[in-house]
Amino acid sequence: MNQEVQKRYFKEFGVSMGLYIVLLIGSVTVLTNFELPKAAQIAITLIPVIPTIFVVIAVMRALRDSDELQQKIQLQAVTFSAIVTGLITFTYGFLENIGFPHLPSLFIFPLMLALWGIGAGIFARNYQ
Repeated sequence: MNQEVQKRYFKEFGVSMGLYIVLLIGSVTVLTNFELPKAAQIAITLIPVIPTIFVVIAVMRALRDSDELQQKIQLQAVTFSAIVTGLITFTYGFLENIGFPHLPSLFIFPLMLALWGIGAGIFARNYQ
């Protein structure tokens, strides 16, 4: 990723994540301190998702503007992440059938992101 693309990505990502943190804290604060109708609870709960959409846009723009090698590395990393996340959650689903604690779906996306990062490191090393 060239320096200009990387600088824009970090700016877009940083602003989006900063807004996410502010909205998450705000929504949790409102939900824990006020009795609201279910429709309002749903809307307030989902407000932090909005900046995550901008995180996705920042990632997609950075990938689009990257060179072909970086795109190849990221494709391999995302593929690795999707397959391993699927395998882990599929396997754990069977373990839940014999009494293992339920794995909330909230943990799946962070798992995918962590595996994407691991995969990017592994596949980038292949091209050094």
